[in-house]
Amino acid sequence: MRIRPGLWCSAAFVAVLVAMAAFPALFTAADPDAADLQATFAPPGGAHWLGTDENGRDLYARIVHGARPSLLIGIGAVALALLGGVAVGVASARLGRLADQVISRSLEIVLSVPWLLLVFLVVAALGPGSGPAVIGLAITSLPGFARVARAETIRLRAAPFVEAARGFGWSGAQVVLRHVLPNTLGPVLALATVSLGAMIVASSSLSFVGLGPQPPTAEWGAMLASSRQTLSVAWWPAVFPGVAITLAVLAVTALGRELHGRVEGRSA
Repeated sequence: MRIRPGLWCSAAFVAVLVAMAAFPALFTAADPDAADLQATFAPPGGAHWLGTDENGRDLYARIVHGARPSLLIGIGAVALALLGGVAVGVASARLGRLADQVISRSLEIVLSVPWLLLVFLVVAALGPGSGPAVIGLAITSLPGFARVARAETIRLRAAPFVEAARGFGWSGAQVVLRHVLPNTLGPVLALATVSLGAMIVASSSLSFVGLGPQPPTAEWGAMLASSRQTLSVAWWPAVFPGVAITLAVLAVTALGRELHGRVEGRSA
């Protein structure tokens, strides 16, 4: 199996991000929320590797600690969308023509609404924060997972092993749990990996407009938002969080495309 160097780099970077999110103390002992007004906008250097922000907070420490909320929102949204999408897609394919039409039209309605507007509605109902952001992003992503799960369920419905299971007297629920779901998860998980990069961007966008984790929580999108007014004074509070978002999305997307290609039997 041929693995390109870029994929090794992407995998290594994702591993570092996961380690940052799980064990930030391994990477820095500095408090990400500790303000030092005498060190306001200190440039990158020995004392502060990536400089400080408008409150004198260490940017490196905030980026390290910001990996957790940035990744958790994206992973949570993808996981929730995956679970709901698989359930809806399998139900759509197995509950008959009428149910299939109702579910399909409902998914098209969700897809027709701009994702940001839909998240705004969820946040307006539940309030700003990580939880509402996860729910809103999951709702916007659910139709994609549901369509993949529905297509795979329809394809598997006429598979020989499914027909054999029915011949042995298995119930519909047994067939779904033992044969349909395991064979559906491959394409769905590949889509989830590809979607994670988009969810990281979306979660950072929500934080940028104030709908994600609230200050003083260290989160990459929120760090970008707080630095946009002072960009002419200091470039580093905006550049380094933006670089973190960009590299995270590129690494996750590269791995997702490779996984998607291997699920389809080709190299991405």
